[in-house]
Amino acid sequence: MTSTTDLVRAAFDAFNAGDGDKCMAFTAPDLIMNLAEMPEPRRGQQAWREGFDLMRRAFPDLRAHLEDVVAEDDRVALRLRFRGTHEGEFLGIPATGRPVEYVSHEFYRVADGLIAEEWICSDMATLFRQIS
Repeated sequence: MTSTTDLVRAAFDAFNAGDGDKCMAFTAPDLIMNLAEMPEPRRGQQAWREGFDLMRRAFPDLRAHLEDVVAEDDRVALRLRFRGTHEGEFLGIPATGRPVEYVSHEFYRVADGLIAEEWICSDMATLFRQIS
């Protein structure tokens, strides 16, 4: 049996490889995504995939560097540092070619061997400052 930490690490390995299909294999079909900047949760693998594709088009070399990983029972908490290059349009901002680096604090709940829920609080202000 894979631990919750191993599962989340494997999902980020797939993310760093740019493999959206493999990432989705680690998530429950009814995944719930709680994003700090959104008033309501997003739901389902398709919504997750849309966010993944948005980030990959804008930052094709984006990588997540796991700086802290803490787990207990069915929960995993992460402190991550994302790094990449703004090479495509992102939320109306044309590509700048600038490097980006920002921090994200993320929490995951695992159920039945899959990521069932996530809470993401990324430093979007820093990201936007770097591409504006």
